[in-house]
Amino acid sequence: MNPTTVASETIAQRILFIRGHKVILDAELAELYGVTTSALNQAVKRNIQRFPEDFMFRLDAAEVADLNRSQIVTGSQKHRDPRFPPFAFTEHGALMLGNVLRSDRAVEVSLMVVRAFVQLREMLSTHKELAARLEALERKIGSHDQAIAGLIDAIRQLMAPPETKKRGIGFITEKESAK
Repeated sequence: MNPTTVASETIAQRILFIRGHKVILDAELAELYGVTTSALNQAVKRNIQRFPEDFMFRLDAAEVADLNRSQIVTGSQKHRDPRFPPFAFTEHGALMLGNVLRSDRAVEVSLMVVRAFVQLREMLSTHKELAARLEALERKIGSHDQAIAGLIDAIRQLMAPPETKKRGIGFITEKESAK
């Protein structure tokens, strides 16, 4: 895979949301960087001090099981040794990984990965803005519905003829009229 042909959309499709972070798995990054997953993991282990918990973390068994059940994980995960769960790299971890691998391709792919994360962040912020605007419109429509219902009730009251008290036939005594 030529780094110039790696599109941000292709990388964005590989970004997962795990533990509240947007991450890319080690096998996906290894494919993008053009190295084997084991070589990538060895480079990480040699430079583990560069990868704090907010840059990279190892998935637990439940997360691996969830990924293996989902449709978004590549086939490389199905043949992985279960004793070694995959690493998940955040945006900063993927960039640091490019520095650790020290190749021209790693630098180019790191830039594309960062661009993909930025593009995803922009898309999410746009969706949040749209959701907020829709919610505001729904509240506004709800208040309009209440106002319209009040108007309809007032019109119905005006349309209904007022009840008039029928006069009885015959003479009415003062005692009966007081009632």
